[in-house]
Parts: sequence; C-alpha cells; structure tokens
Amino acid sequence: MTAHAFTQFDGEMAELLESFIVETNEIFEKLGPDLLELEKNPAEKELHNRIFRAVHTIKGTSGFLGLDTLTELAHVFEDVLNKIRKGELAVTRQRMDVMFEAFDVLKELLARVETRNAEPFDIEPMSARLTAIATEQSVPADRPPAPAPASAGDAPPVLHDEEADIPGNAEPVKEPEAAEPKAKHPDGPAPVQTPTKVSESTIRVDVQRLDELMNLVGELVLGRNRLSQINYKMNETLEGNPVVRDLADTSSQIDLITTELQMAVMKTRMVQIGKVFNKLPRLVRDLSRELGKTIELEMHGEETELDKTIIEEINDPLVHILRNAADHGVETPDERVKRGKDPKGRITVSATHEGNHIVIAIADDGKGIDPAKITAKAVEKGLITSAQAEEMSRREVLNLLFAPGFSTAEKVSAVSGRGVGMDVVKTNITKLKGIVDIESETGQGTTIVVKLPLTLAIIQGLLVQSHGETYAVPLASVLEVVRVRVKDISTVNGYEVINLRNAVLPLARLGQIFSVDYRPDQAEWQYIVVIGLAEERLGIIVDSLVGQREVVIKSLGDYLGTIDGVAGSTILGDGRVIMILDVGQFMDMAKRRVQTRTENAVIARDYSAQPAN
Repeated sequence: MTAHAFTQFDGEMAELLESFIVETNEIFEKLGPDLLELEKNPAEKELHNRIFRAVHTIKGTSGFLGLDTLTELAHVFEDVLNKIRKGELAVTRQRMDVMFEAFDVLKELLARVETRNAEPFDIEPMSARLTAIATEQSVPADRPPAPAPASAGDAPPVLHDEEADIPGNAEPVKEPEAAEPKAKHPDGPAPVQTPTKVSESTIRVDVQRLDELMNLVGELVLGRNRLSQINYKMNETLEGNPVVRDLADTSSQIDLITTELQMAVMKTRMVQIGKVFNKLPRLVRDLSRELGKTIELEMHGEETELDKTIIEEINDPLVHILRNAADHGVETPDERVKRGKDPKGRITVSATHEGNHIVIAIADDGKGIDPAKITAKAVEKGLITSAQAEEMSRREVLNLLFAPGFSTAEKVSAVSGRGVGMDVVKTNITKLKGIVDIESETGQGTTIVVKLPLTLAIIQGLLVQSHGETYAVPLASVLEVVRVRVKDISTVNGYEVINLRNAVLPLARLGQIFSVDYRPDQAEWQYIVVIGLAEERLGIIVDSLVGQREVVIKSLGDYLGTIDGVAGSTILGDGRVIMILDVGQFMDMAKRRVQTRTENAVIARDYSAQPAN
C-alpha cells in the first residue's frame, strides 16, 4: 500500500485535514473504552451501533480526503462490526484480540497522517486477519488465542491539537456535492449519521496561542506587582495626596482584573485527566492476559482538571506505576486464593483536588512490599550498608525503590524488572515540580501517591532573605514558619537540628547550601521555614521573612542553564531578579551535605583511633 502524498493538501483542504486529525483523535478516545465495554457486554446492541458508526465515520471522512490506506483498513474493520451488529458474528475473545489490534493500527495510521509520514505502510496482514474473523462461522474452542496486542504504554504518541503548515502547490480543490468512498459499503443499510453542526459556543484553539497568552498574563502579573510597589512607595512619601489615592484605587482595580484574567486563562488550559485515565483499562487488560492474572481496574475522579502541559507528561509515569502494580503487586489467582483473597485482583486509580494541587493515587490490593527484601537487595547492590539498613525507618526503606537501577524482581520480564520504572517515575514527576510517595502494608497492598501542581507558570511563594539575598519558596511546600532562639539549635554529628514539638527536625542554612558568602549569624532569634515533601521534613534557617507574593516562574536562560536546588527565577515589583527554590532538589542537597559530614566524621574517628607508629 502506498501512503497518501500530503503535498496536495493546501488551503481549505489543509484545514479539512487538520480538522479530520483532531476529530478522529476524539473518536479514538471514545472508541477504545467502547471496545473494552463490548468485550464485557457483547450483547449490548447500542454499543454495537456506536462502535460501527465511529469506524464508519472514519472511513467516510478519510475516503473523502483520499487517505486510501486508512480508508481501506477502516472498511474491512467496518465489515466485521456490521456482521456483529446484525448478529451474524459472535463477540469472542479471539475476535476482540484482532479488533484491538486493528484499532492500534488505525491509531498508527492516524499518527502518520499527523506527522505527514508518507512512507508505505502495509496493512495487508491486518486486513487479512480482519477478513478471516469476518468470514468464519465459528471459532474452534481449542484454537490458541491471538497474541495480545501492544500495551497502551507502546501505543503511538498522544495526538495534540497543534496546527501545522503543510507544504504544497496544488490547485485549490472544490468540495464535491457528493463524495463517493473508494471502498464499497457493507451489505445492508448503513446507519450513517447526519453530520452534526459544530456548536458556535465552542472553538478549537492552537495550544501555542494559549502558551503565548499565558506568557502575556505572566508579564501582566509582573507589571501589576511593579505598580503595587510604586504605589506603596508613593503612599509612604505622599500620604494624603489625592493623586496618590486615585493611583491606589486604580492599582486595586488592575490587581482584581489581572487576577480574574489569570484564572480565566488558566481555565482555558485545563484538560480533564480522564484523557489519560481512558488509556489505562486497555493497559490493564493486556497486562492481565500477559501475566496470567485477573485484574479489575476502578477509576475515580476522571473529571478532575489539570494543566494541558502536565497532562501530556503524566502518561508515562502512570503507565510505569500501573505496570508495577500489576506485575509486582497483584498476585496470581492461585496465590490470592491461598491467602484467603478474592481470585480477582483490584487496582484503583483516583484523582482529587487538594488546594492548588491534584493528587493521583494508584492502589492495589496485592501482596504489598516487604521492607526486609528491599534492604537486603539494597545492601547487595551496595546502595546502603548493613548498619544503615538497621537504622532506616520504614518510609526511608520504601524510598529506596526510587533509586536508579533498583529492582526486587527475581527475573526480568517484558513488563518490568529492569530497575528503571520507579526511577523514571520520580524523575518525571520531579520535572513537573511534583512529589511521589509510597505507602504499603505487607499482605494488604500498596498505594503510590503522586502530587502535582495545577499549573507550572504562576505560583504563590514565600519570600525570605538569607545573607542579603532574597529567595522565593513555593508556598505549597511550606508547612509552617517558626521563630526560635539560636541557643535552642543543637548540633548532632556535625549538622544542626531542633526539637520541634517533641520531634527532631533537621535544619539547613539557605545561604550555606548555596555557598552564598556564608557567615554564622549573630542574631539571638532566627526564622525557620519548615518545608515538606510527602513525609520528609526540613527546616530552612533564614534571616528574615519578606512576605507572600504571587510569582511568575521564568527559566534561567541558556547562559545559566540549570542550577541544583533552583526551579527558576522571577522578577519582583522593584525590578530585582530572585531565585525560586526547587524544594525537592534542595532537600536532596541538604541530605547529601549531611551524609558527607557524617562520612567525614566516621573517617576522622577511625583515623584517630589508629595506634601511632
């Protein structure tokens, strides 16, 4: 089969092609879950018709656009669906396997259309398989099932709404009065839907335009902050001046409008997380087949909204977590029966709002995680010593699962066991300024919690000063701020701690971590900003508090690149540029500093204990 020459699309035809890509992608988002539902409820007539209409629509539109390969495969697929809805073919496990494979190939073909990939694509093997199941009167019971289709993790990339310019010099094409599809209709009347007029209350917008709009809103927020700073200074020097009062009123009005505009623009970027969740049932189905397990997937909170940028990046981490839950968590039916459990395992995926964050939880009712097994493997790999293993808390042990290359799997499989999954999860979540945490009970199951910000562009920050420098700490990670006497700070093995409400809180001096002209403070009192990620806590010692601000996160640029412990920069109302802390990286830097000091102390102790020559 030869692919379509995309260079002939120009003008209105190019716009039609873009609309086709977007609309077909939307059809696929519904078609996948419908096929899964068909497997569970094969007698549901409305489901038969809905799936048939979806494939028929794809065939008709692709035929009009001259996308021959896509049209021909959709036509053969339509033949199978037509016989199923007429009752001429039964829905069997083998037929569903083939239909899922055909669905994957259709998605691959659409991805090629989107990327303008004109390389030949042979659909004959897939067409032959579809034709075979369409012509069979029955499937022998002893026939081995078809190989399981590729899992959702290997599916083509998610299609986006970005527009693209299509080169070409073809003459404008007039839309024909009636387009005859290249492939003939299946026997019997086809329930062709009358094209639905797109509601004028909705419009598709290039995501790049939304990004530009968000950047402009960010600049507006910076301008608003600058205006507020100027208004504050003028009010101090010219208090009572009527012009200053008018400026204050105008500044307040601009502040209100800017906030409302910011919220409105952020809402336009929000996408329901169901866009990602909808891919998971297929993945669980395939994993169940591959692993010989019976797993039921429950999903909650699909309507929860998240920024489009985060939605696009969260798919891979969720797939990794789900694979681990199916492979390492849920037991085989025989094992579950021996443990007094239902032979059918359960994985629950949920999403909820929590302040300015979204919390995604993936829980299984499997065998849980054995801490002893983790520490033994970590010692074996040289990640920790036996002495360290004995002193580690349960949570610290569980966090070893995020170490690069760490895996407790006895053997490597196509599903997992290579020691890259959870490391990739933490890396990707950290890039999104999120955190990931593990909770597990041996014999009962494991829950992995991912906490993500609603947006990556504008955040609330706590401004602090240390050794003459101002920093912004993301307010979402600040648990509390306390003022303590310097004499209450203790030193243990070379690092500082404080007893806060009968709990030992490790401390880190902001200026010292960043090596900014560090000098011991002489003040009697000091502020400690307590930050937290999951169950970890750290107190940051600062000189003073500046206040809470809404900060626009800007990159550090090509010259500075990336700096450990820094998420980006922002511009204050007075024009100063300050750094925004990356809380996760900062805590890692503080821990590494403690470990280095501890190791140096041990070396010094051992050296001093040696007998003199």
